Amino acid sequence: MNALLQLKNVRKDIGKKTIIHDLSLEVFAGEVFGFLGPNGAGKTTTIRMIVGLMGITSGEVLINGISIQKDFEKAIQHVGAIVENPEMYKFLTGYQNLLHYARMTKGVTKERIDEVVQLVGLAKRIHDKVKTYSLGMRQRLGLAQALLHRPSLLILDEPTNGLDPAGIREIRDYLRKLAKEEGLGIIVSSHLLAEMEMMCDRFAIIQHGRLVGIESVQELSKQAEKVLLTVEPMQQALAVIKHAYPHMNVTPTKQGIEVSLD
Repeated sequence: MNALLQLKNVRKDIGKKTIIHDLSLEVFAGEVFGFLGPNGAGKTTTIRMIVGLMGITSGEVLINGISIQKDFEKAIQHVGAIVENPEMYKFLTGYQNLLHYARMTKGVTKERIDEVVQLVGLAKRIHDKVKTYSLGMRQRLGLAQALLHRPSLLILDEPTNGLDPAGIREIRDYLRKLAKEEGLGIIVSSHLLAEMEMMCDRFAIIQHGRLVGIESVQELSKQAEKVLLTVEPMQQALAVIKHAYPHMNVTPTKQGIEVSLD
């Protein structure tokens, strides 16, 4: 199977400091692939290099076999991306926002707009002004915009940031649906292991700009895993974790909160 995305020994230097160290990985059609790591690990920097928002010091990024360094315009046609928060015109309706974007994008018809609106579940609210949307609805509208030109690779930087548990579940379900039914390769970044486990097929663990390893969620789920979280205030964090992940075993200890992922 040919990879939709290939990173080959990608390095990024800023001044004399290397912040991404020889990163290599592959992402395939029909899978949700995660970038997992703490804030500052290099997840967003890597995504910004993939979509051309930041230069690459050395190495190569290939999208559908096309090098972004050698033919960026052709390579990026295959990509839909949301890096940080999706920008929308708040005083226009969701539909008007998509129509505005479609006019700047070759080959996007009104039929395609209607199709993606249905796909992301916004049909009932698409003609309401964006300022009335919840954060989860704005994320879905951003997804619709990223999907308009029929990309084969979808890249989302921290797509569940700021969402309540219901919004997180909605986004997670839509991404799984897109990968399965549309055959997209999807990349998502997060600092939450539990979220990666429920959303992704595989994920790369990144720390200090280095690839620690790539894990298959299917293999990981066969193992009894525990994670110790250092949080404050303890009781408030305990309540939030139990509400968001009711199926997990959550235990307060002197060192922090122990979460069992088995």
